[in-house]
Amino acid sequence: MAAGSRRTVVAWTLYDFANSAFAAIIVTAIFPPYYTDLVVGNAEGLGDRWWGRLVSTSMVLVAVASPVLGGIADHAGARKPFLVGFTAAAVASTALLATVGPGMVVWGFVIGVAGFVTFEAAVVYYNAYLPRIASPERLGRVSAAGFAVGYAGSLVAFVAAYPFARAELYTACFLTTAVQFGVFAAPALLVLPGDARHPVPLGTAIARGFRETLATLREIVRHPERRQMLRFLLAYFVYEDGVNTVITMSGVFARTTLGFAFADLILLFLVVQITALLGSVAWARATDRRGPKLVVAVTLVQWLGVTTLAYFVTEKWQFWIVAVFAGSGLGAIQAASRTFMATLVPREREAEFFGFYSLVGKTGAILGPLLFGEVSHALAGDQRAAIFAVGSFFLIGLALLARVRAGGPTA
Repeated sequence: MAAGSRRTVVAWTLYDFANSAFAAIIVTAIFPPYYTDLVVGNAEGLGDRWWGRLVSTSMVLVAVASPVLGGIADHAGARKPFLVGFTAAAVASTALLATVGPGMVVWGFVIGVAGFVTFEAAVVYYNAYLPRIASPERLGRVSAAGFAVGYAGSLVAFVAAYPFARAELYTACFLTTAVQFGVFAAPALLVLPGDARHPVPLGTAIARGFRETLATLREIVRHPERRQMLRFLLAYFVYEDGVNTVITMSGVFARTTLGFAFADLILLFLVVQITALLGSVAWARATDRRGPKLVVAVTLVQWLGVTTLAYFVTEKWQFWIVAVFAGSGLGAIQAASRTFMATLVPREREAEFFGFYSLVGKTGAILGPLLFGEVSHALAGDQRAAIFAVGSFFLIGLALLARVRAGGPTA
């Protein structure tokens, strides 16, 4: 790979290092139990219900906006400006979470939704760069490298937040996350190339984006050449809902059901990130040589086992084992899914189709959190039943994946 290409790939992977701080602290470890327990109060699952609504509302907004934003970026030559703008907004929202205190339920809801939406919107443009910066035979390895570096970023975020969590200065955790996000996103924002095509006026691009979003949807549903993409996206829609729900609810489950302290949660998810990093690296070559479909199928079986085991866990040490088991499959399924989609996307339409990829993934993050929150609240805070119900997403996703006639070796 030429030096310039290596520099671009390194900058691209550093963005994963940056935004993984948000995923680690805001999505997974600290903000969910902070909001459910200390801001709302989780008596009889009320905090679970509010958190489920926050996540689902965010994903509805992302799902509606993602394909349109992708189409606009393709036509207006605004892929990079959109990446810069949404990243800046996500960093600012992360910092503003430090202003959320006990009882500020609505304010926490609003800032949380703003952070989730801008974070996910930026990822649309970040993902769309993958087919542009990596050759087809290296897609799996570059994708896995991004996730591996991302999990390293999560480790750094946990280490930075740990002393504040031990001192019960939880809002300081959100500030350190904002700093890491902003600083390490900068190389990608500076180095990644702009669009080669000639830009058109933004208004025209918006109109085209809406029209072509519907056209793309019709193409995916009706065109014979997109049949395997449609089947993959249906499977992804279901199983990604389960993955996202476990990610966003696991900290709440550990805190409420098993009594983990906030500092213990950081150590728990620190271990998860290490195993996730190792898992993404371990499966990278297999993704290229054996194909992303095989990797996704194996890890779906693994995730089904995670939700089943979580139902029976009664001691903290048992949940540590389950967390390691989950982490080893987390990086693999995310990297392999992104590679799977990259093999199906037509050239020069990356942002448009990765917008749909984000649409499907985030639409598939709506039902799971709602299901968890409503089951927990309906059963007076029974989170075991709630997490067990989430396992159905992996079982159905595995059945749908079996129908996909694609996802073979990329090398």
